[in-house]
Amino acid sequence: MPQSPTYDDVRDAAARIAPQAHRTPVLRSRLVNESVGADVVFKCENFQRVGAFKFRGAFNALSRFTPEQRRAGVVTYSSGNHAQAIALAARLLDIPAAIVMPHDAPAAKVAATRGYGGQIVAYDRYTEDREEIGRALAAERGLTLIPPYDHPDVIAGQGTAAMELFEEAGDLDALFVPLGGGGLLSGTALATRALSPACRLYGVEPEAGDDGRRSLRAGAVVHIDTPETIADGAQTQHLGAHTFEIIRRDVDDVLTAADAELVECMRIFGSIMKIVVEPTGCLGFAAVRNLAADLAGQRVGVIVSGGNVDLDRFASLLVS
Repeated sequence: MPQSPTYDDVRDAAARIAPQAHRTPVLRSRLVNESVGADVVFKCENFQRVGAFKFRGAFNALSRFTPEQRRAGVVTYSSGNHAQAIALAARLLDIPAAIVMPHDAPAAKVAATRGYGGQIVAYDRYTEDREEIGRALAAERGLTLIPPYDHPDVIAGQGTAAMELFEEAGDLDALFVPLGGGGLLSGTALATRALSPACRLYGVEPEAGDDGRRSLRAGAVVHIDTPETIADGAQTQHLGAHTFEIIRRDVDDVLTAADAELVECMRIFGSIMKIVVEPTGCLGFAAVRNLAADLAGQRVGVIVSGGNVDLDRFASLLVS
């Protein structure tokens, strides 16, 4: 297994992706601060290219391909955001891309992935193994497999979001990060321990898919069935080998949020802050609202991981 990344890799990734990735805004809301009693800063990756933080890791990984790898192409598997990110990064770098996506992935994510030039290979997330399909395609076609989270270059790229947050906001007392497979959380951990070492760091995953929390308590990666949750970006079945080791070492705890809490956060983001955030992107904010009494008077960071949600779906969730 390749060596796990360090903060030096995050810094290198920041320089590598700078010509292509957006430096996303850090937003505040007076009403949100009053409601939770803390100074909350939101790193808004819903304004990143492809609408999610995933572009950072995807472009960093593909930009390190050899000429031979670039000619052969890349393959990945993803429910949507990493799929779009790989497809766009591959287009920018002139690399053929095959993307394994579940047949029930949000239509907007499928359309965007196809629009960026990705060749979509559909599968059933509840009965088929996307990792097995990805490995088989890599072997058959000579492609390089870049998984959505458990890859050193992907992790390093994702860590650049937190690096930018600390550069702009300074030290924080606590930081809350959505958790699926752990790429964003582990990359954030590298940046946090280097730039604000006293900051408490929390991963937040769907209540229905708490494999990360269970893994942290068990001291080993726990595998679960695909969770049924509206947070489709966090419907992972397990953490990765790289991501788990970093999370176990550097993350204070893993929390969960219920789907109903994510919907309420979507409503707050839309009505008060005037931004569209997908359910997965609301995980960190949901945890902050749940812990408001414990966070009173503190400086709190939240990484908003993405905003890719079908508008019909967005509307139906808010009125249900």
